[in-house]
Amino acid sequence: VIAQNTRFSDPESVVKNEFWGNLYADGGSSFFCNEPFKSKGFVMTDGHIYPLADIRSALDCGTKSQCKRDNRYRQIASDLHNMVPVRSRVELKRRTARYEDLSKATDRDECGIRTNNQFFEPAERIKGDVARTMAYMVDTYGLPWLGATPVFQSWSKLDPPDDKELTRHRRVAEIQGNENPFVTNPDLINRL
Repeated sequence: VIAQNTRFSDPESVVKNEFWGNLYADGGSSFFCNEPFKSKGFVMTDGHIYPLADIRSALDCGTKSQCKRDNRYRQIASDLHNMVPVRSRVELKRRTARYEDLSKATDRDECGIRTNNQFFEPAERIKGDVARTMAYMVDTYGLPWLGATPVFQSWSKLDPPDDKELTRHRRVAEIQGNENPFVTNPDLINRL
């Protein structure tokens, strides 16, 4: 079993103090669009690659407020490996979608994203990041895949960890106290 987040279990304080107050205190780039930002502001939000609504559904812990009283949900929702800075408008498009490779007939938007009613295909440059985070959430917390496993395996192979992903991973591991082994050893995803 992979070491999981045991340091944090208060999602609101983790988002405020560790995510925005530490990891992205000096700004950064939005995850899906790679747009630079100096501070959180009103256009940026904390997004979860494995959406919180899907975690609540998988745990069957009830409503949003009921789940907030569930220790397991609080721990999973506090995992920094799953949190990324996202433009609010992208988060709205992505919130209930499943990850998938969409047809070339579906145009990419200005961020390189393809969407249709229920599916979301991220830009090529971050497909592996998404896949490795999904693998971590599935393997670490026993959550179901939000899409077809072979899609994530191919995304991880197409987009191996780059310097940006590795640097962010090291910072998260320092803050939270555990690694995502799918970033440090990308071939692990093929065993799932």
